[in-house]
Amino acid sequence: MTSPLRHATPLTLVSGGRAADREAAIAHALRPWQATAVILEGLADGNSILADLAEHPPSPLQLLRIAPGCLCCSGNLVLRVTLNRLLRHPPAHLFISLADATHIEQLRTWLTASPYDVLLALQADLLVS
Repeated sequence: MTSPLRHATPLTLVSGGRAADREAAIAHALRPWQATAVILEGLADGNSILADLAEHPPSPLQLLRIAPGCLCCSGNLVLRVTLNRLLRHPPAHLFISLADATHIEQLRTWLTASPYDVLLALQADLLVS
């Protein structure tokens, strides 16, 4: 028996600005009918527009927060566990908001290596000013 074909989940990395600015940019990019997951690095700096959207049914938005820290260095294990759990039931689109984009190229390389190379399809980054 063969497994059904699985399409790679589009992934957008979001960086720059303050946490609230990144959340607003993601909220603007959401398609309300599409199941979307957002991984936010760090804590919100005030009211979280994405938390508000995720709390109101029938929102197809799944919001996950992980501790701040370089996601390709110290936060690698946390991100890997979060991604693995999330991709068991993949969303139609995934956003990862980065508090610090210093190592964004290393993160991009890590996300395009096995096993994520077949699970994720990196899209153009969303840069917030």
